[in-house]
Amino acid sequence: TRCSRDWSSDVCSSDLAIARLPGDSRVALVASGGLSHFAIDEDFDRQVLEALARRDEGALLAIEESWFNGNTCETKNWLALAAAMDAANAAMTLVDYVPCYRTAAGTGQGMAFAYWE
Repeated sequence: TRCSRDWSSDVCSSDLAIARLPGDSRVALVASGGLSHFAIDEDFDRQVLEALARRDEGALLAIEESWFNGNTCETKNWLALAAAMDAANAAMTLVDYVPCYRTAAGTGQGMAFAYWE
């Protein structure tokens, strides 16, 4: 069993429930969560999205835990899905990234839309 507590705390490639499904079952995994929150950080968001697209576990693990304080912790939803998709050897396609500013002070949320196949 190949498990990595770093890539995802609970995802082990040989233990995925998906792997236990019969034959050619089709499965959809859905994750929801924003990227940077409250104060949008477009550089951070793009760093995460580029690392996800490259399947660069090292770059994602190098992100300081302090980045995930507050609502930016929703970024970890992306990491769990990416770990599952990595185990399935699926590649990410970024559909769009939208920094949704609510105020001139830069508050809002970084939003992205992507799929893996």
